Amino acid sequence: MVTESNVSKTPSQQDLDTIARQLGRPARDIVEVGARCVCGNPLVATTAPRLSSGIPFPTTFYLTHPTLTSAVSRLEAGGLMNEMNERLTADAELAQQYRAAHEHYLAERNRIGELSGVGEVPEINGISAGGMPERVKCLHVLVGHSLSAGPGVNPLGDEAIDGIAEWWTREVCTCEGAWDHEAPLPNKDLSRHVKTQELADAEEKKRLRRLKAEESLTASEESTEESNGGEQ
Repeated sequence: MVTESNVSKTPSQQDLDTIARQLGRPARDIVEVGARCVCGNPLVATTAPRLSSGIPFPTTFYLTHPTLTSAVSRLEAGGLMNEMNERLTADAELAQQYRAAHEHYLAERNRIGELSGVGEVPEINGISAGGMPERVKCLHVLVGHSLSAGPGVNPLGDEAIDGIAEWWTREVCTCEGAWDHEAPLPNKDLSRHVKTQELADAEEKKRLRRLKAEESLTASEESTEESNGGEQ
């Protein structure tokens, strides 16, 4: 059985290959394996706060295991986030604990930023993830945080983990059949963040083409004016 004392958080090539197959895209900018299945496979990828493409990435603790991700999605579909948001409004103690979880998330992101060499990312400074510190917008974020930090840090993440016990628990391996362990490694990143960067790059190319066309038109007009001036 895997324990914190006998497995390094530093991702091996096998870890990165497993994460790529779990997600169906290349593993990117992973600094640590935040949590592991009892068999040793990754559950959570701890990701640099700025991707190598330059895009800020606030989700430091990213769920990768398909069974776990699916189980959390069931909780979201069942309306648990609405219930949690109502409790945050009514329960001052819970709200204080949740804010402390937010601060812990920020501190961990700063640690990962330093460890990765990325440093601070001003665009997401003070912004954690998942709706913290005032709301719950993504249970996947909270569960990833709880699994990586351990029990007692994120109260709502801990509750969500208890809530998915019907489909996933820390003590039981659910890796068999959860993804294709022998599939070719994905070589194209089709994630939302990469698509956003591709759109931005495309817009920049369009802008440069327009600029070049305008410059050519201006040069042509100036040349025409000079020719006309010479004829007069």
